[in-house]
Amino acid sequence: MNRHAKRILVLIVGWAFILLGIAGLFLPILQGVLFLLVGLIILSSEYVWAHHLLAKIKERFPKLGRVADQATEKAKAWMQRLTGQPRTD
Repeated sequence: MNRHAKRILVLIVGWAFILLGIAGLFLPILQGVLFLLVGLIILSSEYVWAHHLLAKIKERFPKLGRVADQATEKAKAWMQRLTGQPRTD
C-alpha cells in the first residue's frame, strides 16, 4: 500500500469516527465520546492539532490516556499486519 493511499485511508477513517462521535453525542445508541476519542487517536498521526488535543486529554485524564496509548499500540500492530509491514517492537 503506497504512502498516499494510506494517508487518504487514515483521514477517511479518522474523520468518519469523528462524525460518528458527534452523532453519538445526540443519539443514545452510539457511544459518542468513545468514537471521538478513537477518531482523535487516528487523526493524531496526520494532524498536529489532533495530537495536541489528545495530549491535553491524556494530561487531564491519566487513566483515559493509558487506555488511549494501549489502543494506539493495538492499532499500529493491526495496521502493520494489514499492510504487510514487519513489526518493529
